[in-house]
Amino acid sequence: MDRWLSAALDYIPHWLDFQMQSSQQPGCIVAIAHRDKIIFDRAWGFANLDTGEELTPRHRFRIASHTKSFTAAGVLKLRERGKLRLDDTAGQFVGGLHPAVARATIAQLLSHSAGLMRDGHDSGYFVDRRPFLDARELKADLKEPLAIEAGTRLKYSNHGYGLIGLIIEAITGGSYRDYLKREIIEAAGLTETSPDMPLPRGTPFARGHTGRILVGRRLVIPGDFSQNALAPAGSVVSTAADVARYFAQLSPAARRSVISVASRREMVRRHWRNPNSSIEGYYGFGTASGSANGWDWFGHGGGLQGYISLTRMYPAQELTVVVLTNAIDGWAGPWLNGVTNILQTFAKNGAPTRKVKDWHGRFWSLWGASDLVPMGNKVLWVAPGFISPMTDAGELTITDRHHGKITLGDGYGSYGEPVSCVRSKSGRIIEFRSPASRFLSAAKVRREMEKRYGPRKRRGRR
Repeated sequence: MDRWLSAALDYIPHWLDFQMQSSQQPGCIVAIAHRDKIIFDRAWGFANLDTGEELTPRHRFRIASHTKSFTAAGVLKLRERGKLRLDDTAGQFVGGLHPAVARATIAQLLSHSAGLMRDGHDSGYFVDRRPFLDARELKADLKEPLAIEAGTRLKYSNHGYGLIGLIIEAITGGSYRDYLKREIIEAAGLTETSPDMPLPRGTPFARGHTGRILVGRRLVIPGDFSQNALAPAGSVVSTAADVARYFAQLSPAARRSVISVASRREMVRRHWRNPNSSIEGYYGFGTASGSANGWDWFGHGGGLQGYISLTRMYPAQELTVVVLTNAIDGWAGPWLNGVTNILQTFAKNGAPTRKVKDWHGRFWSLWGASDLVPMGNKVLWVAPGFISPMTDAGELTITDRHHGKITLGDGYGSYGEPVSCVRSKSGRIIEFRSPASRFLSAAKVRREMEKRYGPRKRRGRR
């Protein structure tokens, strides 16, 4: 592992500690894989706010639409075995479909370009008002005409992936659940992943949570439902580490995978651009893709009641990042962007040199927290409350053990002015000083704030 990567992994949990505290999210797990090895696997917060159960990296989460990446690999594995072609139509395998639905090709279903309705006429299962559709109910919806003409644009469809599940069952003669478990999950070596609920007895499971606004507190969402016939669209239950292992295997350059290099290239290829979006993004076969400041990625996201998750695999860097959150307003997207921002900044600047490596720590003032983060020959002055903490961070050039200078900053700060630090007898920085303020430990600033702004004791009457 490169030294810059090791240095980045040292700071990422420090940043996420602050993010979890300030966001008051119930729980979060982050896993990072380098090639096929898990190099980071950490949990914060709670698996269940009602019971106070602490979250661990071994807790399973509903990873929702990440499942589509599992289903797509399962279809391509059948193609490798000559059981189907991508231009085969749904009607060749499943009867009773609307004629236009029957003409949808497997490639169109995998890439969300078949024109099918997204979730049918009653998607109350996404708010726990009803169970997920069984096969009979799904087939009834698939007798409806297309919502738009097939092959014209990206139009996401959970029903389309439900239909893929029916095709898999028609070809294999068994259940989708059994096929996915045997041919993808177990074949990929994923020991913490299940195709759907229920989980084996004793398996740690993170419960979902509502938002806080309407009720004034978070309520626990059980999250233990089965997705029935819509399982191919979003049923998989897993850990962040297993998700990272799986998506690392989908890279065309991966040394080990459940599907061929050709199939992986087809999965991650940009088939359709996401229209009418401010963010440039694409969809392939069960994978989304895009670029983050020059780092191309593929992956997927997921959302079910009580859970938000996101994965990105960066092929050129051979890094996979997974963020799982167990709240319906979870910050998986912003936090994955923040982790990527940290990784990219360390990759650009390198691990800290001997001259600057001990210029680190979190320091406080009335205005909040500031982090000193050494990398390369400089020290970044970082605001850990920012979602992209390294963007627009100030830079310090260190002149000696106790002094430096602000050599990069915007026009409203103290650019060009000196900074200094106070160290303990052991050499650790305990105070950071800039012309604008003194930054102290959290405990000292807390006491200072209580003394200055806390309630004053009233004197008794004489």
